Amino acid sequence: MRLALVVAVALSFAGCKKAEESKSTPPPATAPTTAKTDPGAPRKVAIEAGKEGYKPERIPGKPGEKLTLSFTRTVDADCLAKLKAPDGTMVDLPLNKPVDVAVTVPATGEVKFACGMDMFHGVVVAEN
Repeated sequence: MRLALVVAVALSFAGCKKAEESKSTPPPATAPTTAKTDPGAPRKVAIEAGKEGYKPERIPGKPGEKLTLSFTRTVDADCLAKLKAPDGTMVDLPLNKPVDVAVTVPATGEVKFACGMDMFHGVVVAEN
């Protein structure tokens, strides 16, 4: 009986230590702004439309590279409720819901995007 009690206490301490170890190990870090799972798929770039404008506001890419810009508006502001996409179309940006916009990096130079009131701007820039 005494041996069973000693074994039970030892196992409970071992279980607690294992639980503490798993809690103290942080999950692996991931890149929040870009993701590419399929080599043929466009690279996805997360963009926050917030109180300071677009973050990041400058997106570099290889000439001809296909991108998916994923805009998420995080402030309740009329200015950022609409996006003038690089192709000139106006896109609604609902609050806290990502909206994807397909873009191809130009051969040279840059393509621009802006808020509906043309107060905040961002660019996709061709880099070699």
